Amino acid sequence: MSAAIMRAVETRRSGQLLCICLGALLAMGQAPLGWAWGAVAVLAVALYLISVPADWRVAAWRGWALGTGYFAAALFWIVEPFLVDIGRHGWMAPFALVFMAGGLALFWALAFGLAGRFGSTRRQRAALAIVTLTGAEMLRSVIFTGFPWALVGHIWIGWPQMQLAAIVGAHGLTVLTVSAAALPAIFGPARVWLGVLAGVALLGLSGLFGTFRVPDDPALLVSDPPSIVRLVQPNAPQHLKWSPEMAPIYYQRLLEQTAAAPSTGGPRPGLVIWPETSVPALLHNAAPAFEAIADAAQGAQSIVGLQRIDDQGRWFNSLVALSSEGGIEALYDKHHLVPFGEYMPLVEIFARWGVFGLAANETGGYSSGPGPQVLDLDGFGRMLPLICYEAIFPGDISGAPVRADWIVQITNDAWFGHLSGPFQHLAQARLRAVEQGLPLFRAANTGVSAAFDPYGRELARVPLDTAGFIDAPLPAPLPPTVYARYGDTPVGILLLALGAVIVLSRRRARLG
Repeated sequence: MSAAIMRAVETRRSGQLLCICLGALLAMGQAPLGWAWGAVAVLAVALYLISVPADWRVAAWRGWALGTGYFAAALFWIVEPFLVDIGRHGWMAPFALVFMAGGLALFWALAFGLAGRFGSTRRQRAALAIVTLTGAEMLRSVIFTGFPWALVGHIWIGWPQMQLAAIVGAHGLTVLTVSAAALPAIFGPARVWLGVLAGVALLGLSGLFGTFRVPDDPALLVSDPPSIVRLVQPNAPQHLKWSPEMAPIYYQRLLEQTAAAPSTGGPRPGLVIWPETSVPALLHNAAPAFEAIADAAQGAQSIVGLQRIDDQGRWFNSLVALSSEGGIEALYDKHHLVPFGEYMPLVEIFARWGVFGLAANETGGYSSGPGPQVLDLDGFGRMLPLICYEAIFPGDISGAPVRADWIVQITNDAWFGHLSGPFQHLAQARLRAVEQGLPLFRAANTGVSAAFDPYGRELARVPLDTAGFIDAPLPAPLPPTVYARYGDTPVGILLLALGAVIVLSRRRARLG
């Protein structure tokens, strides 16, 4: 530790300021940068800084400061949805970022406060932080409908260490990350470099596991002849998507991309996938659109996103599977809605001030569907549909009634802007493929549309802010992974056991 850092350790105010800065730097591990190793180094300094004070209240404040800096930097894209209609919602943008960052940081304050309260030494506090910080990340993933975005473990998406998610999921990756970062503090000043080497070795071994887990030839997973899936991306900016002048243009663009010949000269696709709310008609008025889609698909089945209204006047954000003739084969309604986006909590109160969800319709929001479903597509097996935000929740996939053969996500990431939001959303979808051992195909309005095999390897993509399409073969699924079978239960047991060992060792030390 440098002299400057040690002085900050001893000063409450400067320590909090340094933690805010370290939190902002920690966000470099998230997409689109993905500088995982740099993020681990920053987290190691932060854990050392927070574990030194004996006062748990100082640790809690520093944990809150670290979290505030982290979430403000990682989630600054949260202002983008409020800028789509800046006249109505722009004033909310700074409040959204401040309350989001400061609110989520409360989980980290709780984590480090508990570590400080029950750890009597620096080593114990650093070790307990592995348990409490991971526990806090698990808690924020489920409480108030959950928001498992920018989890600490997400920094390994795209790295070989990502393959551990097939066993322990995203929270297991958080355990790995915090453990490696805590080792220098656990070893202490006299042996800090041993702690650094131990952390590097832990991450290196995890990387070796990931490298050897993935086969060299992706073609081994593809059937012969292959089942080809086309993803189409119209690139309709959100502020123009529903414009009476532009909506027909984007719709025609989708039809042209659907009808286009394969760019590689290969076989035509047997299935075409359009993004979320891509059909500019409600379901009960969409028959002409479905006929046009079937004509453009030239014998292929289709999956499209659109809105619908039921007999009670409730609105739903839906996915429809169409036959090659344009008939409705299956329907799925999004069930995990975005709070303050697709619906308003306490809507009766907010409605008094005219505040509705960002994606509000005539009724002020969408209704939830019945839950996860698996749709059986002729020639393409069992498909698990996800609409936009649902891809960030691994529990929603595990909650499906049967195991699917592959996953489809349709989304409209135009809401997330052009910088970090779309890439972080893409990364989380990619991790779902690894966790479940299932291929994942993703059609996005403005991008990034992409196809991943069950190891999370990218097969093809359409870049952000680009109109186009890709054809990719559908790989076979892997056998159910450990994570697909047991979810987060093993990580929860590990945390309980580790926490118990540390607390018991503290008591024994006192008795001795």
